Amino acid sequence: MKLHSKIKGKGQPLVILHGFLGMGDNWKTLANSYSKEGFEVHLVDQRNHGRSPHEDAFSYDLLAEDLNGYFKEKGFDSASIIGHSMGGKTAMRFATLYPEQVDKLIIVDIAPKYYAPHHQQILEGLTKISEEKLTSRTDADELLAEYISEKPIRQFLLKNLYWKTQEELNLRLNIDALKQNIEEVGKGLPQNATYSGETLFLKAGNSDYIKESDTSDISSHFQNFDIQVIENAGHWVHAEKRDEFFKVSLAHLKS
Repeated sequence: MKLHSKIKGKGQPLVILHGFLGMGDNWKTLANSYSKEGFEVHLVDQRNHGRSPHEDAFSYDLLAEDLNGYFKEKGFDSASIIGHSMGGKTAMRFATLYPEQVDKLIIVDIAPKYYAPHHQQILEGLTKISEEKLTSRTDADELLAEYISEKPIRQFLLKNLYWKTQEELNLRLNIDALKQNIEEVGKGLPQNATYSGETLFLKAGNSDYIKESDTSDISSHFQNFDIQVIENAGHWVHAEKRDEFFKVSLAHLKS
């Protein structure tokens, strides 16, 4: 599968993988910052997200395979990878399958464990948007507000809107495939999957995606890891605490 990406800057390859229901564009501002530090930043849309192809099949093995294909297409021997949430799970799986292709690994607010499905309400709202013939972003926001009260989350999700025709808005997400595969999104790393390269886990202080009790699970898969906390931030830590996130992640990438 040929993944869509946007590339910023010149230098060492750095691949950024967005979270569930996101897209590479969510990382644009940070990509500009990394590119000024000597990185060629690849903002990749994963399958069924953004401008990448839509497929019924969806699993972390497939997402890692897609990424391997992307590395081949771009002629990378290796690259550093930052993965947030679902993108973090893809990055972990990729590192365990293709360790020699990873320089530095940064996993953002996700552990290698299983997470029970918890996006049902959001997916219902997005399904409704995809079924309606919407003609304005305001209408889409009002409709989504019936399902999601938090405006920042709605704004994040509505970045998926695009003009399908001059009159009609639609979503870039493959909602049907994502709903059918919601169990896959929560899956953990296979038991025997391990990676010995340098890995930084960045935990958001106000999020419970990574718990104290997850350390033993992390250490069973990653032999050389560090966990750092960015305080007063929720799950979208890279957006909420951008400057601090950049500083901590850059230090790891350049270490």
